[in-house]
Parts: sequence; C-alpha cells; structure tokens
Amino acid sequence: MISQAFRFCTAPMMEWSDTHCRVFHRLLTKRARLYTEMVTTGAVIHGDRQRLLGFDPSEHAVALQLGGSDPRDLETSARIGEDFGYDEININVGCPSDRVKEGRFGACLMAEPQLVAEGVAAMKAAVKVPVTVKCRIGIDDQDPEVALDALARAVVDAGADALIVHARKAWLNGLSPKENRDIPPLDYDRVYRLKQAMPNVPIIINGGIKSIAEAKQHLAHVDGVMLGRAAYQEPWRLLEVDPELFGEAQPYATMKDALEALIPYIERQLAQGLRLHAITRHLIGSYQGVPGARAFRRYLSEFGVRPDADAGVLLKAMVAVTERAPAEAA
Repeated sequence: MISQAFRFCTAPMMEWSDTHCRVFHRLLTKRARLYTEMVTTGAVIHGDRQRLLGFDPSEHAVALQLGGSDPRDLETSARIGEDFGYDEININVGCPSDRVKEGRFGACLMAEPQLVAEGVAAMKAAVKVPVTVKCRIGIDDQDPEVALDALARAVVDAGADALIVHARKAWLNGLSPKENRDIPPLDYDRVYRLKQAMPNVPIIINGGIKSIAEAKQHLAHVDGVMLGRAAYQEPWRLLEVDPELFGEAQPYATMKDALEALIPYIERQLAQGLRLHAITRHLIGSYQGVPGARAFRRYLSEFGVRPDADAGVLLKAMVAVTERAPAEAA
C-alpha cells in the first residue's frame, strides 16, 4: 500500500538534509522515507545536476523536493528527478522564506491551489513515481478550514498520491522563516480532520513532533509522520523507528555501531576530495543526553573542521562516550 510507504519520513530541510545526512540516517533506519533539501526547478533545469541531484544508492527510498510553480518547469524537473532514480517527486507549498515568495513557490502557493494542481497534473503525466505535495494548513489571514481543504482537493483531483501537512500556518508578512517554525500555533486536529474528510488519501503530519513516541500517537489519526528538527538534532531517535513503528529489528544495536558503519562511506568521500566536516556536521547530536556527549561534540567541532581531518577523528571522538540505549536517553 502506498500509505504504508509514508508511515515515517524525515523532513526536507534547507542546508541540512543533503546526501551525506541521508546516508547517515539510512544507517539508523531502513524504513524511513528520506527527503532532499528543496531544489528549485530553475536549478534542476539549468544547474549542475550531478552536484544538486546526485545521491548514494543506499539512500532509497528517497524523494526529491522541488520548488517551483510553472507546470512546464515542474514537468521537466520531475522527469529529470525520476531519471536520476528518485522514488518520489514532492512539490514544496510550505516554505515561508522571502526568497521563496519572490520566486512564486513555497507557502505563497497556498493562495493558488489551482496553479499547484496544474503543476501536479503535469508532473503526474511525466513520471511513474509518486507525486506528492507538502504544504501548510494556511497562510496569513486564510481560514485553515477553507484553505487546506481547497488545496488538498485540488491537488488530489489532479492526481497527487499523498499530502504532507505541516500543522501550522505560515505568516508571510511579519514573521521570519525561523519564527514561522515555532510561533504559529500547531493545530494537529486540523490535519486529523483532513484525514477524516479524505479517508482514501495518504495524509502525513509534520511539525513540532519531538519523538518516536509522539509519532506513534499521531499514527492513530493519520497515515504517516514526518520528523524534522528532532531527526537532525537528535539522530539517535531514528534507531527507534524500525522496531517501534514497523516491528522490525533496528539496523544497528547502538549509535557506535552505526557510526562505525559510516566509516567506509566517509573514506570514499574523502578520497574524492570532500572535507570531513561536510559529513561530521550531521553527527554532532548523535549522543545527545548521553555521558560524554559534550566531549564528542567538542572533539568533532575542533578537529573535524581541519583540512587534513580523516575518519580517525570520528573514531577518536567516540572514545569519550559512555553509550547506553537511546530509550534511556529520552
């Protein structure tokens, strides 16, 4: 079932959910659906595609998130993404930054549901993989009861395979992108009502979810949960995903085991000229709340940024940690 594929996802986050982060997250959970950072259609069509879209085969299932509003550009970009091997194409209708608004994509498109629907229809005609939409419950003075329903019905009628809803409004006038992640109140019940109104459409909830235990509570009401900052700031939580949400064994018993499994990938990337910090910056929160976590972070922060840093830096940082099961660190 397509809804089962979306049971647990990690959120697309600018300057964070790059390929190195996703490779690391895949070691922690085999079942999570991973999302790229948002890539604009202009960048996909005219930019360095290998740099922007390239990913490691271990990342599957992985989705490409696009930013754009022109149906023809979305169609072209979706086809390019499918050719690169992505398992899903997602359109961003939730990002509230000024740059996004000026480019007529992101959350401002909540005011143009028919335009979004035209983009979805164009992408659906171009690719065989699922096409999904990530949105807010509304923007500015919109009534979420009306705005979310209008967008959802328009894109589903156009063929959207699933809807990912950040359960907050976005205030495009008056709040910064950072403030938009916290200040508008969460309204999970609005997303639950959307699921009740559209029982045959996979609905995934996002926004302010801090743990796998909270994710399980939401799954009583919707088809899937998307974890954002908690997954990136405290990645150890992802070790709980497979056993808690899918009834399967976790890929590695401890974070130490998972980090050691990352070493071959690190060595391959360093051999291609990448600097260690590009990878280790995603590992900083691996031991949050565990004895030695501060020393681990400090060592990576101090030595991981050096031009000659190698995988040994990570191994030495791990020596400081007294590891215990993630559940105990909650």
